[in-house]
Amino acid sequence: MTRKPLRFIDLAAQQERIKDRIDAAIQRVLAHGAYIMGPEVATFERDLEAFCGAKHAIGCSNGTDALMLCLMARGVKPGDAVFCPSFTFAATAEVIALVGGTAWFVDIHEDTFNMDPESLKRAIGEARKAGHRLAGVIPVDLFGQPADYQAIEPIVAEAGMWMLCDAAQGFGGTYQGRKVGTIGDFTSTSFFPAKPLGAYGDGGAIFTNDDETAAVIRSLLVHGQGTDKYDNVRIGINGRLDTLQAAILIEKLAVFPGEIDARNRVADAYADGLRDVAIVPTVLDGCVSTWAQYTIRTPGRDRSKILAVLKDKGVPTAVYYPTPLHRQTAYRHFPVAGNGLPVSDRVAQDVFSLPMHPYLEAEDQAYIIESVREAIAA
Repeated sequence: MTRKPLRFIDLAAQQERIKDRIDAAIQRVLAHGAYIMGPEVATFERDLEAFCGAKHAIGCSNGTDALMLCLMARGVKPGDAVFCPSFTFAATAEVIALVGGTAWFVDIHEDTFNMDPESLKRAIGEARKAGHRLAGVIPVDLFGQPADYQAIEPIVAEAGMWMLCDAAQGFGGTYQGRKVGTIGDFTSTSFFPAKPLGAYGDGGAIFTNDDETAAVIRSLLVHGQGTDKYDNVRIGINGRLDTLQAAILIEKLAVFPGEIDARNRVADAYADGLRDVAIVPTVLDGCVSTWAQYTIRTPGRDRSKILAVLKDKGVPTAVYYPTPLHRQTAYRHFPVAGNGLPVSDRVAQDVFSLPMHPYLEAEDQAYIIESVREAIAA
């Protein structure tokens, strides 16, 4: 019997489930014609606020702009130190450089792939000695799991900095009873199609409980406009969320809670089937991951051979991330905590991610688990 091809992320299965609702939402936007800042944008923002409990949810053009708008709102400038992990996607550090700040790279915990508070402490001390102004910290909720905020928050507070939670992969998660979006001074997320809550194009959002911060960000994302659209009161960007994407996201958010549950069932199956042959991800007590990726490690094994066997078996995989940021050409001149980031360097050599989405059927999960076990043993 020929197997149905496996997808790494199955957007088509979700679309099939809610196609009628998506089609109707798009038709409503086409009918009223308010393609920029139409009513669906405000509706989606209110839905996001209700979902996570943040006072303000602000839709924007993409997850990178969401990060940058927060840094612009805080006035990050040359000489300012902003701390972030090196084992993450480039956007986290990219925005620091774009606004003129200095990215200080911090190491991660080996079991969660998230920021190591002790490495953060070292980086802060070194930045202080270097004469940099301590500005902010950007923990990343990598692969869907919230960072260990209880450990990070006191360090940030003691240094007098702000905290921006990069939840591009983690929106929908929970940290010890707190929903992602309500932690830190603000939170950013991405609605890139492959994210747990993804649009059919680019999109992002910013969450904050501070009225003044929300007002500044809303100005910044529309060219810095004031009460008069032709009197721009600050330098801003064109960072608006398209109405069509907001309309689609309204429908996708409605099914999102059930999808998070389904993702966790897939993750549980993977953990049960693979923990004796690979290092499976650890979820902190009291936390819920959205499993943007399910990433395992096989130290001492040849990753390329494992991935080749899985490819032959029709199991798609991906490597996030083969090169930490502090090793990449554009970022290798930025400072790192201590004498290097050994954990980031180490995990980059053996991580790989398995298919993860809410519509992965039980028989496909079993086949993937069996195939991974065979590939590791080969």
